[in-house]
Amino acid sequence: MSGIDQDFDGMDDGGFRDGKDDGFKRRGGKRRPPFMQDANFKFDYKDPQKLKFFITERGKIVPRRITGLSATQQRALTTAIKRARNIALLPYTATK
Repeated sequence: MSGIDQDFDGMDDGGFRDGKDDGFKRRGGKRRPPFMQDANFKFDYKDPQKLKFFITERGKIVPRRITGLSATQQRALTTAIKRARNIALLPYTATK
């Protein structure tokens, strides 16, 4: 009998799962600032102090899976950051 014809029901899965977990690794909590608790909060490109929270030390925009924002909020955030960069309220790259 060749390896292709074997029954895969009783095969070992390579030790990746031990039956104690559900197969997903847990991540840390979402990174949400206190000012986001307001339901009517809007991102304003003229407020770089709040926008800096969503930029890494390298100058990149923090992704949605880390910020915990909805897709609509993330798009508004990205637009506000890009506008603030355009008028030099935020840097494009990291500062030394």
